[in-house]
Amino acid sequence: MAILPKIFTALALTASVVSAQPAAALDDAQKKEFGEFIKQYLIENPEIMLDVQEALQKKQETARLVKANATISENKATIFDSKYDMTIGNPKGDVTIVEFFDYNCGYCRHALTDMQTMLKKDPNVRFVLKEFPILGPESVAAHKVSDAFRKIAPEKYSKFHVALLGSDGRADEASAIEAAQSLGVSEKQIRAEMAKSPSDASVQETYSLAQNLGITGTPSYVIGNELVQGAVGYDDLETKVKNMRTCGKTSC
Repeated sequence: MAILPKIFTALALTASVVSAQPAAALDDAQKKEFGEFIKQYLIENPEIMLDVQEALQKKQETARLVKANATISENKATIFDSKYDMTIGNPKGDVTIVEFFDYNCGYCRHALTDMQTMLKKDPNVRFVLKEFPILGPESVAAHKVSDAFRKIAPEKYSKFHVALLGSDGRADEASAIEAAQSLGVSEKQIRAEMAKSPSDASVQETYSLAQNLGITGTPSYVIGNELVQGAVGYDDLETKVKNMRTCGKTSC
């Protein structure tokens, strides 16, 4: 930008003054004059603040990625092989995609198609589904039913997942029970399992993991040592899977 040389010149001049006369030695009038100069320059060239904001965002994003990568490295068993999660696709697949989702997340419904396409085209991918109910009490209620269904009929969980996530309207306890009944698991069975084995530990583990990873929304994925936030689409997921096979990282 054309304004940058000007501000660099101004800052250089300021630096020379300050180096010759330490800030502590400046009198009140000099400090005021210096502050007014900086203020006026920014008012006349406010676009500088856009550069500052962009630099801050990049710095924050870099810090977030570094923290996420460290969390993934330190929590691989919890992320990729938690006893609370279900696996869809090839259980011995050479690449694993972990998805954090909420049954009431509209973007997750779009991402459901991405997962189905991936599993149809690539028989060597393993999907791990982490239920992350963050969109209100109805999401939590749907999760509790889902958790009970998983324990009763794990072999039917993938069909339950598609039925509930792919349905119209908001997911809640009633719609989750309806999905379970359509697959041969009665409401009585669901309620008995919910009473006997609450899903609290499952939710707490996922919430803690998401917080440490810096996940703030759904869907979010973990592939290899990378956190991917948002419904990035099939093509992006496919590219990351191919790169994992080529170089062991999502970006080669």
